Amino acid sequence: MAYPPPPPPPSSPGAPPPPNHLAWAVATTILCCLPAGIVSIVYAAQVNSKWMAGDHAGAINSSNNAKNWAIASAVLGVIVGVIYFLVAMAGANGS
Repeated sequence: MAYPPPPPPPSSPGAPPPPNHLAWAVATTILCCLPAGIVSIVYAAQVNSKWMAGDHAGAINSSNNAKNWAIASAVLGVIVGVIYFLVAMAGANGS
């Protein structure tokens, strides 16, 4: 039985770059939390250029940072939205 060849290691020249999470970073910037989303966009923009420059560890690190900041932006957006809703409901009930 023949097994398929293993995928190339992430640091090999022919390997694709890690995901840059740019779409998620832009979406969370627009829909959730502007400051954390902008940080996510900055890291997402660094992924491909670092990969092409041969800084594979830096590209992977930027990819992870972009993902983490996008998650933080989404969580902050939800928290702020819930707080806003609760304050709005308290204001509506108090009148």
